[in-house]
Amino acid sequence: MTQRTLLSRGALLAQYITLKSPLYATISPSLSQRLHRAMSSATSIPPPACLLKPYEVPHRYMFGPGPSDVPPRILAAGGRPIIGHMHKETFEIMEHIRQGIQYAFQTQNKMTIAMSGSGHTAMECAIFNTVEPGESVLMAVNGIWGERAAEIAERIGTHILRAKVNTIVTAPGCCFSNDEIEQALAKHKPVLFFLTHGESSTGVAHPVDGIGIDILYSGSQKVLNAPPGTAPISFSERACNKMFNRKTKPVSYLLDMSWLANYWGCDGKPTRMYHHTGPVSGFFSLRESLAILAETGLENSWKRHKEVAEYFHKGLEDLGLKLFVQDKNIRLPTVTTIVVPPGYDWKEIVAYVMKHHHIEISGGLGPSAGMVLRVGLMGCNSTKASVDMVLGALGDALKSCHKSK
Repeated sequence: MTQRTLLSRGALLAQYITLKSPLYATISPSLSQRLHRAMSSATSIPPPACLLKPYEVPHRYMFGPGPSDVPPRILAAGGRPIIGHMHKETFEIMEHIRQGIQYAFQTQNKMTIAMSGSGHTAMECAIFNTVEPGESVLMAVNGIWGERAAEIAERIGTHILRAKVNTIVTAPGCCFSNDEIEQALAKHKPVLFFLTHGESSTGVAHPVDGIGIDILYSGSQKVLNAPPGTAPISFSERACNKMFNRKTKPVSYLLDMSWLANYWGCDGKPTRMYHHTGPVSGFFSLRESLAILAETGLENSWKRHKEVAEYFHKGLEDLGLKLFVQDKNIRLPTVTTIVVPPGYDWKEIVAYVMKHHHIEISGGLGPSAGMVLRVGLMGCNSTKASVDMVLGALGDALKSCHKSK
């Protein structure tokens, strides 16, 4: 090895540590001195200047499809002193969360937990635990979440024996009839059928009457107004039978429900085993958000979101804007999709509203990209005052942003 090949002190150190004395014997005296100085120094990279001064996070109105604004009460809960993830108090909080999720989902499923991660984590948990290599699945795609579910399922198994992923697809802003679903089920005979109820990329609330739901999940950062990082999920007895009688282990250790069921005290065993370090502060916040939902009442929350959404929809139409989902009966009350007005650049509208009104709204996602603006009014943001704020900002943007002929 020549001196020319030792391009930097970092490379020199790495090679020295790897090869030890043979490398050291080949370097020149000057490089030897540099190496000695580098190794005798405690640090060679200075602390980043950006970390030596405080950072102020601006206040914004989070009216996009998530995350939503987090109320002070939930923020305060997340700031409580850390306790151990295996302490009895943490287990008590986890039990409160389990019961809160059961209330929110209106289920008595014993296998109800909160994932340590975002809604994507819960999606992967649901699919990875119930599908084995070579099995057939059916994904209903009416937005990005059906597309994501199909991609996740495709990753199961080896290159030779992957899951057999089938899809039924409808246009963004539309939904499937039960007859279409039944025909696809009869054709593909899947072990799992995936359907997005609240399709936030298109603004559709897909009807679920007549559809059996065995696994239900969501994210914490939307209507619950908790910080991102926990995801409620619940499994029926039928789903549990599929999960716990599989021939192969799930592809993910972290998401293995045989471990998570024990960590959450759902498996009936007297002792909980360490699996991973749960997000203790996230549990504090999630428990508080579920407490607020319990105090508010689920039916009151449904009613308020519906009324506020209808108020918002009328205001948009008064501005001359069009709603993307034409069928009023399937409009998602939490995330509204607005047709990008002709002649405008949606990116300019989003940027203008952020710059001049400190309001976050977003564009489309996946199949709706470039087609819509998305506005989320969820939880504490679901108020007529929030609607008036958004309408005022959009009206200002339509007057101020460039409109091509």
